[in-house]
Amino acid sequence: MNKFLAVCLASFSVFTTLTAQAKVIESTPVVETEQDFQRWLVDFKTQAFKAGISNKTLSYAFADVHLNETVLELDRRQPEFTSTFFEYFNRAVSDQRIESGITNLKKHRKLLREVTQKYGVPERILVAFWGMETNYGSYTGNIPIIESLATLSYNPRRRSFFSKQLINALQIIDLGHVSPKQMKGSWAGAMGQCQFMPYNYLRYSVDGDGDGKINLWDSLPDALYSAGHFLEQLGWQKEQSWGREVHLPKGFDYALADAKTQRSLKEWQTLGIKQANGRSLSTQIEMPATLLLASDFRGPAFLVYDNFKVIKRWNNSDKYAIAVGRLADRIVGKPILTKSQPEDDKGLSTAEMQQIQTLLNTLGYPVGDADGIAGSRTKKALRDFQIKHQLAADGHPSIRMLNLLQKASSTDNDDRS
Repeated sequence: MNKFLAVCLASFSVFTTLTAQAKVIESTPVVETEQDFQRWLVDFKTQAFKAGISNKTLSYAFADVHLNETVLELDRRQPEFTSTFFEYFNRAVSDQRIESGITNLKKHRKLLREVTQKYGVPERILVAFWGMETNYGSYTGNIPIIESLATLSYNPRRRSFFSKQLINALQIIDLGHVSPKQMKGSWAGAMGQCQFMPYNYLRYSVDGDGDGKINLWDSLPDALYSAGHFLEQLGWQKEQSWGREVHLPKGFDYALADAKTQRSLKEWQTLGIKQANGRSLSTQIEMPATLLLASDFRGPAFLVYDNFKVIKRWNNSDKYAIAVGRLADRIVGKPILTKSQPEDDKGLSTAEMQQIQTLLNTLGYPVGDADGIAGSRTKKALRDFQIKHQLAADGHPSIRMLNLLQKASSTDNDDRS
């Protein structure tokens, strides 16, 4: 049994009590002051000791820990606008990142082949994750993990989750693999060159260089072996790719591009879908695929496979998963996307999204509350509007659709006056 996992299991019963206590007070308002934080910390250290953390680690790890206002602000901050696919993709799969990926693939070929042989995850995919997470190890974060997790555990919003991660981080220190000073990362607690949360560090990390320790910051073998092991455990299928860009025929039913409807490649081909270069789909291998529109009807469409879902288990975002897949493709010389960013492509603010929803409700396409979140009801209502007005029914909210809804609302008001 993995030594890390054994430590986790040994402290599980005590930690269950800790989590239960946290849940009771999650709804209790907390005045976020340094004084109250330090009082909370005293109680937490008592619970951590009961969970099996040594006094030495507790003393060392919390020696200079304070309430981190920056972490609280980042946790509270709600996105004021949603980036479009192209805005996100152009940053994530930049020319610089592609070139660095090509360089690192060549430089670390031997190590990458070892990881691929052991876990079945292709070299290009490993490099793409590495590039997406920390730009190939160039920036792993500079916030002390114990302080960030303690701050987030003190805050009641997600206390149960972060308390568990904090206990796990203390266990990592207790095992002697890294020091608290070395343990720095993102504001939310992700660590190392592939940005593992402490729980994933304990469960999936691997001593890739054989030195008896696991250091995801300074040891690239540890980082890449751990990434490969994690993806294997998440269900990576070595005989499949992640997906591919495809061409949709004129008049295609965009309702099928819902990221849920599965068809065989042969069935998708029957519906007129081709490779992005216009060639027929390869249908010799029968495997399920899901159709996904990255943007509106003017953007790229993808057929994605089961490994796409695995990427999303690492980070549950379609944009992220497409970027990982496409970065991996570009690193090995595959062509650029066939679709480019439209001139009017611009992220929607929360207020603009609410305006879309309000207009849909007013025009008789109910979406419920105008909450600024483009859920399934909003997309269906938008698709119904598009069908009625003989537009490409992709159900995708955008600045373009906001303008068309405003125009329709103005016309509707004119007709009533």
